[in-house]
Amino acid sequence: MKSFSKNDLYLIIAFLAVFALITVFLQLTGKEGTQVQVSVDAKVIATYPLSEDISVVIDGFGGGTNRLEIKGGSAYLTDTSCPDHLCEKMGKINSVGQSIICLPNRVVVEITGDCSSEYDAVVGG
Repeated sequence: MKSFSKNDLYLIIAFLAVFALITVFLQLTGKEGTQVQVSVDAKVIATYPLSEDISVVIDGFGGGTNRLEIKGGSAYLTDTSCPDHLCEKMGKINSVGQSIICLPNRVVVEITGDCSSEYDAVVGG
């Protein structure tokens, strides 16, 4: 087995440093969301405040179901009917732009916020 050279070690350290900086930047600049938007088959079916603890069953595509839990300012999926349960493993979300997706049931849970005073882009003509 070939051992790492000094340059390989420097490259690995550089990648880890860049990854750490990006992670810290995203954590510090992430804006906390105010609501949870639920879509099924690309159609928004409900919006819930992130500030209230609730549990609701989402009827997904083709008869599938997902349970949405909102607790302590975070949203997550539990008790899903999909075969792989990957959406349950995606964890809790609470920042604007974060989402949980259940492909078999075509369910998307996304954190949104009040963006009325902010601009994502400016388009000129």
